[in-house]
Amino acid sequence: MPELPEVETVRRGLEPHMDGAKLERVELRRADLRFPFGENFITSLEGQTITSVGRRAKYLQLDIDNNLVLIMHLGMSGSFRVEASSVAAQPGNFTLPKGVHEKHDHVIFHLREASGQPCRVIYNDPRRFGYMALIARSNLEDHKWFKDMGIEPIGNALDGAYLATKFQNKKAPLKSALLDQKMIAGLGNIYVCEALWRAGLAPTRQAKTLAQKSGKPTAMADRLSVHIRDVINEAIEAGGSSLKDHRQTDGSLGYFQHRFAVYDREGEDCLKSDCKGEISRMVQSGRSTFYCGACQK
Repeated sequence: MPELPEVETVRRGLEPHMDGAKLERVELRRADLRFPFGENFITSLEGQTITSVGRRAKYLQLDIDNNLVLIMHLGMSGSFRVEASSVAAQPGNFTLPKGVHEKHDHVIFHLREASGQPCRVIYNDPRRFGYMALIARSNLEDHKWFKDMGIEPIGNALDGAYLATKFQNKKAPLKSALLDQKMIAGLGNIYVCEALWRAGLAPTRQAKTLAQKSGKPTAMADRLSVHIRDVINEAIEAGGSSLKDHRQTDGSLGYFQHRFAVYDREGEDCLKSDCKGEISRMVQSGRSTFYCGACQK
């Protein structure tokens, strides 16, 4: 499933074409994705203007000028393709032919860009685990998908003090605590593994060790918060990680997977210059955890 950097990469690819664009026609090629489209889905969008292209955790959010927000989740295999004369180049040189698997093009937005140029934004999803829904802007924060979400992992709100406050009484393994979306929204398995390796922290250590008895952050908490922000931002700049289905809006692949230090490197040497260990794999809460037992304590 695409993680936050992949979703943010998609948002940045869509924004130049969709921000300020008029939705001239919405074409649904089936009645549902993971969930059915609402009966007023098309009529609520056609003729409206998109006022902003945002993201919350792993959800894309299109603000519409009728005070609705179009929520879009990529699921396991969802992707967007932009067909316009002004498509900007994206990072990486892993371009895939456009139009691959066109039978899985389920939603097509026919737009008039803010510049006046016509454009098509196509949602493709072979597995159909993605979904779209319209929610009133005034109800968004109280909606079941968003009301219990934690902070974003790339903003200034994420620091050592925040981690200490949230984790000071948690005996759960640190890796599991970091994946709790009520604590940090959008932080996924790959990037938690990478951040813990950079911080030199074992995924099995108790989360409460990030806080002193006074509740103040330990040096570990400060260090980890920096590495979480850094690894997420680096992944965004690299266009995300293309493992199976993720691709950018121009069809190209992200390339952060070429920078993985631990993820999917079981049995390989640790990349820290002063470490002689090798990468191990274990399962935590049903997910693979990759780590170095020699330098992560």
